[in-house]
Amino acid sequence: MGNVENISLKYTGFALLASVMNLFVQEISIQIYSGSFDIYVGILNGTIIGLIFKYNLDKNYIFIYHPRKTTDDLKTFLMYGLTGTATTIIFWTTEILFHLIWETKIMRYSGAAIGLTFGYAVKYALDKHFVFFDRKN
Repeated sequence: MGNVENISLKYTGFALLASVMNLFVQEISIQIYSGSFDIYVGILNGTIIGLIFKYNLDKNYIFIYHPRKTTDDLKTFLMYGLTGTATTIIFWTTEILFHLIWETKIMRYSGAAIGLTFGYAVKYALDKHFVFFDRKN
């Protein structure tokens, strides 16, 4: 298997793991807090945990970035988060639309899965060009 195929396979697997982590944290959050904004609290919590989890996988296994200083890692994480803003909006919008249209948990999570899949495809291209583009350590 070539390097490109290996990276694609890893990235897909990591995106799947991060998506499962995101949805799991959403569900746990909603089980803990079931108030007026429970769906939105769950989405936010899932996104934060998924972002941190996926950043560490991408940094260490996809882009092989080893920061020299903690500040370098923080700057890279902030840029990683910034590239995730547009893709997060896609994911959140898809999940919330599915929730508002069908009003069922299965359809909300289906929307989340669709949004996350599309978002991660876009995110890889953004990260390759804007976050980890010159990281040679």
